[in-house]
Amino acid sequence: MTAGTLISGQSRGEGLDLAAAGSWTAEHARTLEPQVDAATRTNSQVRRIAIDVARIDRLDTFGAWLLERAMRTWTSQGCETRLIGLHDDYRGLFEKVHAGTHKLTPEPPKQNSIIATLESVGRNMAGAGGDFVMLAQMIGALMVAAKRVAVRPWTFRLTSMINHLERVCWHAVPIILLITVLIGAILAQQGIFHFRKFGADIYVIDMVGVLVLREVGVLIVCIMVAGRSGSSYTAELGAMKMREEVDALRTMGFDPVEVLILPRIVALVIAVPVLTFLGSMAALYGGGVVAWAYGGIEPPVFLSRLQEAITVETFEVGILKAPFMALVIGVVACVEGLQVQGSAESLGEQTTNSVVKSIFLVIVLDGMFAMFFASIGM
Repeated sequence: MTAGTLISGQSRGEGLDLAAAGSWTAEHARTLEPQVDAATRTNSQVRRIAIDVARIDRLDTFGAWLLERAMRTWTSQGCETRLIGLHDDYRGLFEKVHAGTHKLTPEPPKQNSIIATLESVGRNMAGAGGDFVMLAQMIGALMVAAKRVAVRPWTFRLTSMINHLERVCWHAVPIILLITVLIGAILAQQGIFHFRKFGADIYVIDMVGVLVLREVGVLIVCIMVAGRSGSSYTAELGAMKMREEVDALRTMGFDPVEVLILPRIVALVIAVPVLTFLGSMAALYGGGVVAWAYGGIEPPVFLSRLQEAITVETFEVGILKAPFMALVIGVVACVEGLQVQGSAESLGEQTTNSVVKSIFLVIVLDGMFAMFFASIGM
């Protein structure tokens, strides 16, 4: 196959006609490149260049790139360039080379750091406002679905709720007991270590009892549930959203909130108080073991002092928080699951957001409850 050529044709004032012929392929690179380089060193008076490529026999990516490079050079010199007679067989190749070799958009100038920080804060605040709106919408949808189920109890998905209750509650018992035992043991050990300096070892029992039953027990359990079950809810609903199962339910006339979300929320609201009770008892057990082994406080003394230090109200404060925190975890998890788009990246991002937001709101809710119970004297 004859090597390609670039022939300089007729010059018409500020216009110049060129003709490309032969084989414009990589094997003829040594012949073609000098011709293209010479042609691009055009008289500065030329303002319009037309390249006739009708006589090109063969064209590959290399040849298309040579023509594209030449046209870019002329354009940068202020010339208007165009191709004439491009064969349909090569049009797609040339268009791909042209589209794939655009210059990258220059980076925007750096903003002032203060302005960029304020912009970021504003965007985050707007995003937080949108999150609260979606949470309110989900709570409203749950109330409507609960009302329908109350009017027609036989429509409630009891089997689904029992299945989720088993997964959220029964399967979570081992890890909850392990973590809370360790937390109770750490609290007792650190309390004895510091209280011993003042000869007040016995008051460690008061500290462990009140902290575990009022605050730490329910907080640790809810954080574990948010990381374990909340993320699971988000992933499940997100996968259903990606496979368009949620849309299929709507098409069949079912309410996804009633079918998918309500049983999960009910299971969570039942499970978290149960787990909170078990976790609190396990933490007290861990604290008692450490008080005996490390502090020399006998179990009968520990139990006697614990009975004096805590009241029924102490226990009630922790248990009353649990259903509300469970509701927050479930609503956040379901909202984030329904926000998943069509990619695995979106699923992972929303699952992470679910855990982070749930833990944050649980801690905020705990602070609000602390102020409320303090104001009513509990």
